[in-house]
Amino acid sequence: MSGGREAFIHWIEGSYPEGTFLRYSQCSYTATFCDDRLVRDWQGLLMRKFTAAVLTAGLFFGGMGAAMADPTWHDTGLLATGGAEFKEGKYKWEEPGQAHGAFHIKGKLRDAGLDDNHNVYLQVRVHGYGWNRFNGTQKKTVWIDKVVYDGATRYTNSAEVRVCQNRGSLRPDNCSFTKQFERRR
Repeated sequence: MSGGREAFIHWIEGSYPEGTFLRYSQCSYTATFCDDRLVRDWQGLLMRKFTAAVLTAGLFFGGMGAAMADPTWHDTGLLATGGAEFKEGKYKWEEPGQAHGAFHIKGKLRDAGLDDNHNVYLQVRVHGYGWNRFNGTQKKTVWIDKVVYDGATRYTNSAEVRVCQNRGSLRPDNCSFTKQFERRR
């Protein structure tokens, strides 16, 4: 195919035979259609780059919103049962990608039955898996600051917490009602 008017008509109509590529050297630099094609190529390139930048920014800021889901501390309320209590409790959800997106809990675990000689413990579980047990000390108050997560997920969605009194091997442990926590979205 020769350059000139034929190439311009094919270019306008989009009727190039398949596999045919025009090189800029086929156009004379004084021809209007070659200059127009160069302008259109640059405009298309800039538009594609702009679209890619907008999409990337949208995905970045959307992901950042999910990553900063809820980094603030919330009150757990009082968890208590006969002889044990978890006071001044606070929890937060760690950010996805940081600390496994874990459930973070802290507070004071107190043995309220000072003369019963029974130990106390805090139980926490995530996603319905087994309980994690954090022991206290008899006749004392201990500070608990623990991070609990499911290693198979990017972040934890749900957690359950309860405080218990260990009453020995012959009697069942005395536990508070289980308090459930859900990650806000």
